Amino acid sequence: MTTLPRLAPDTLEFLLLSFEGPDQYSMAGGLGVRMKELAFALAHQGFRTHLVFVGDPALPPLESPADNLTLHRWSQWLSAYYPAGVYHGEEAKVADWNEQLPTFVAGEIVRPAVAAGRLVAIMAEEWHTAHAACRISDHLWAEGLRDKAIILWNANNIMGFDRIDWRRLDFCTQITTVSRYMKHVMWDWGVNPLVIPNGIPRERIRTADTELVARLRAVFPGRELLFKIGRFSPDKRWNMAIEAFAQEKQRGHKIAAIIRGGVEPHGMEVLANARARGLTITELELPVDPAQAIAALAAAPPADVYQVTSFMSDEVISLFYSGTDAVLANSGHEPFGLVGLEVMAAGGVAFVGSTGEDYAVPYLNSVVLDTDDPTEICIALEFLRTHPEVVARLRADAQETARSFTWENVILDTLLGKLAYVAIRQGVSWPIPEPIGEPAEPPLADAPDESKPPAHPPEESAPDETPPPRRPRRRSSSAHKPASRVGTEKTSAANPRPAPHTGASPALGDASPASSDTSLPYSGASLAYGGNSVGRRIVIRPWPGRARHES
Repeated sequence: MTTLPRLAPDTLEFLLLSFEGPDQYSMAGGLGVRMKELAFALAHQGFRTHLVFVGDPALPPLESPADNLTLHRWSQWLSAYYPAGVYHGEEAKVADWNEQLPTFVAGEIVRPAVAAGRLVAIMAEEWHTAHAACRISDHLWAEGLRDKAIILWNANNIMGFDRIDWRRLDFCTQITTVSRYMKHVMWDWGVNPLVIPNGIPRERIRTADTELVARLRAVFPGRELLFKIGRFSPDKRWNMAIEAFAQEKQRGHKIAAIIRGGVEPHGMEVLANARARGLTITELELPVDPAQAIAALAAAPPADVYQVTSFMSDEVISLFYSGTDAVLANSGHEPFGLVGLEVMAAGGVAFVGSTGEDYAVPYLNSVVLDTDDPTEICIALEFLRTHPEVVARLRADAQETARSFTWENVILDTLLGKLAYVAIRQGVSWPIPEPIGEPAEPPLADAPDESKPPAHPPEESAPDETPPPRRPRRRSSSAHKPASRVGTEKTSAANPRPAPHTGASPALGDASPASSDTSLPYSGASLAYGGNSVGRRIVIRPWPGRARHES
């Protein structure tokens, strides 16, 4: 088995590919937060890190906001025509990535890293980058660099799964995801991803300001305080939470619920259900300062439900996480459940679902809900009322769990180990740095034999004839395909996926098959997801189903 040096800042650099990024233009959800936090965490640990994302057209195309971190704002020329946000003009931006990224990655990222003796870990996110990741793999192979890059493609949710050529993606990259739940979901697509969990910045683990918490509770004397935040989506089980509020009120428990949804149409249904169940609702805007937010709540008319309609700062959200009796993150489909982990980091009591929340242990660090029955929430609230010692333990153990999921720990404990495994599986070899100093003089070529005619005599051009101007090179045909087919080419029966090679790896650029080696036999075994486990090293070659050569 190939032995690689330890993956460390002096031997490895990272390239992160994601539509979303740290710009306000590029933030549409949790993916932008994930990429921003992961990029800064890698850079903080000393890894040279490049983050390529669809950036704000008004900002510099290249920026270094921290040591070891470089932001590459991609597709800015398109974003200028689509100013509404990262997914405005989505199809044109996908085509632009597919066309332009492979050459950039090979020439501007991987080749300089190899010259310095470093490997490159390429981590692409979501369906928008799936086809580009495959083309990057093929282009690196053509450039003789495929064995100097570890390529991962990560799924944070199931959006766009129907647009991915899974056989090609699984051949060209190592597919990963963020939870065991998502791993099992992806079995239905014929792939078996590795699990690399999400993380949180260590700054999120903080001790609550007891004075602010006391002032918050004083606004609602004698009432239980509940909090829920998230998109107005059926997946978030808003109606379950509203029904639980109503049942608590009917049982004679005085509750106050602070909620913050989005602009989705489902919100109108949620609020209509709340009013139909006899709950009173007050809408209000909260300042970003926690003390001022508490004052705004105190000045609001009394209600059962306080709907926040303004932006909420991280400081205010963290106060509500730690200062309320329970935070309902009771989703029915959650690829990872980052909100629940953030609640635990703040020392709050998180009510989570039972899908992607791998970090949750029932009544040890959180309350785990198994159904969509609101009565389950009510029973859990009653138990916590009568067992204050359990509440204290939940809050303490929740923060201990969150410490295990800081990005620093995820990188050191999980990511680097998975990269080492994938490096061996993808046949990665260690780059030899180019020597520093003056290059040696090239040997003098033999003098040409003037008695022999040249093999290719120069063509004579007609006198006083100006050659016609060159036509601009046509863009790859992938940019002109119908939107529904960009990045989703399927393999034809005439070009089946070849069996992975066994034996020694040929040199990159060598088209001959690898020699046989009986010491590395195939040991595939059928698995529940319909694929095979691989018991030997494979050599990553360009996807053979391509209908054309991609330069």
